[in-house]
Amino acid sequence: MLTRMRLILLATIFLAALVADAPAQSAGASTAAREPTKPSRPFIVLTAQSLADLERKLQPENKVEDLIGGEGMQLRVAVQHDKTRPTATAELHDASDDVYYVLEGTATLTLGGKLDAPREVEPGEWRSPRIIGGQTFEIVKGDLIVVPRGTPHHRITVAGKEFSMILIKVFAEPLRAAAPKPDPKSKTQKP
Repeated sequence: MLTRMRLILLATIFLAALVADAPAQSAGASTAAREPTKPSRPFIVLTAQSLADLERKLQPENKVEDLIGGEGMQLRVAVQHDKTRPTATAELHDASDDVYYVLEGTATLTLGGKLDAPREVEPGEWRSPRIIGGQTFEIVKGDLIVVPRGTPHHRITVAGKEFSMILIKVFAEPLRAAAPKPDPKSKTQKP
């Protein structure tokens, strides 16, 4: 089971890396002799045991731990654990796809339809109390779900039941660096 999960995870990461690297390779083409590209980041190998240990570490509460992602990346891979999420909202992402692989537990997932009274919480990230006209599925351990950008989705876990999944997010553009926060101790004054 964990071998299949590892293969799915690695295949998804490989495909996302190919998609992310294709524009960079074509942009760098010139009349000079081409050479293979160098790795942009170190590779990651997680054993079944290390994933199981991570899942146990996240279990006390609702927690997420990123495995891959950050500035300059078009990919985020995280393990997410929900003990209970009674206030979950429906969401839609304008510029990212989600892939879920359920590690443990069950949840109700609504896909498609339309967000009811959507509000943009940050550029391209929409939230809503519910979805109108979507399809509802029960997702369980071993299920793989692909949610393309622009698709409303709403996941609700059963109160008091444990739920863990691998979340793979593929962004349309590499993530930008976060804007630096002003230092409150700085003595620099604005003119």
